[in-house]
Amino acid sequence: MAALPSDMTAIGIKAAGGPDMLVPEKRPVPTPGNEEILVKVAAAGVNRPDVMQRMGLYPPPPGAPDIPGLEIAGEVVALGPNVKRWKVGDRVMALVVGGGYAEYCVAHESHALPVSGLSMVEAAAVPETFFTVWHNAFERGGLKSGETLLIHGGTSGIGTTAIQLAKAFGARVITTAGSQEKCDACRKLGADVAVNYKTEDFVAATKSATRDKGAEVIVDMVGGDYIARNYEAAAVEGRIVQIAFQGSPKATVDFRRIMLKRLHHTGSTLRARSVPDKGAIARAVETNVLPLIAAGKVKPIIYKTFPVNAAPAAHALMETSAHIGKIVLTF
Repeated sequence: MAALPSDMTAIGIKAAGGPDMLVPEKRPVPTPGNEEILVKVAAAGVNRPDVMQRMGLYPPPPGAPDIPGLEIAGEVVALGPNVKRWKVGDRVMALVVGGGYAEYCVAHESHALPVSGLSMVEAAAVPETFFTVWHNAFERGGLKSGETLLIHGGTSGIGTTAIQLAKAFGARVITTAGSQEKCDACRKLGADVAVNYKTEDFVAATKSATRDKGAEVIVDMVGGDYIARNYEAAAVEGRIVQIAFQGSPKATVDFRRIMLKRLHHTGSTLRARSVPDKGAIARAVETNVLPLIAAGKVKPIIYKTFPVNAAPAAHALMETSAHIGKIVLTF
């Protein structure tokens, strides 16, 4: 095995602020702990939490690296003492707690999956997004074949993944997006109904598409006034799963809807979850989703790639919300 360098280039956050606060720095190459692998990163996904961390709104959990980046793909170059599954030279994609915007990154072995039949760029767009969608729509939301999923932000990385996965498991999909072009993109990915939230009311559109029944599962990343509207759009016994608050985390809501419709409103974050929790989600994704990716039924939608030193441009693009699918950094 070739000797590893002692230091590497990583993208640090100079101070809380705009995209220009992302700067290349020299950092020591991390050492994998007990059940960890060291990955030479080929590509890293860009996600909203990275942008929030850069703005100073989402500090990394205790013990996590301060380098942004929550999902990577690359080659295993070193193993911690108790690693059982992987060997040096394996190609993996992994969910990481931070540190993805770097030439080398540590991952827990149970949070890595084999890169099968995907390019490294595509593989880097899988972990954060597919883990989030699987856990929230299927595990927390209990989405089943024949049910209707309403997913907000259909052209985001989460949205494009949720549309495809829900369709692959036999659900109907209603989605919201902010332009005609984005609605067309959602329909092309399989959405049964795409609602332009700037010109149409998603509550009325959902009721009309379900013969007044409403959506059994709603995955929401907006919050704010969407919360009360989700309660209106939900079916009796509906499950609403909160995964982010791109609007406000506060709202004035008439909670009688929860009683009258027997609704469940739950939510989760991925980053702060325990190692075993994330490992369990990884196994479920490996069992239920990787075969669909291998069969070409579902795939990460890549909007644009940037070389890692152009991370500020990648963040600036994400902030415009013009993208359809994922933004990925390459090394």
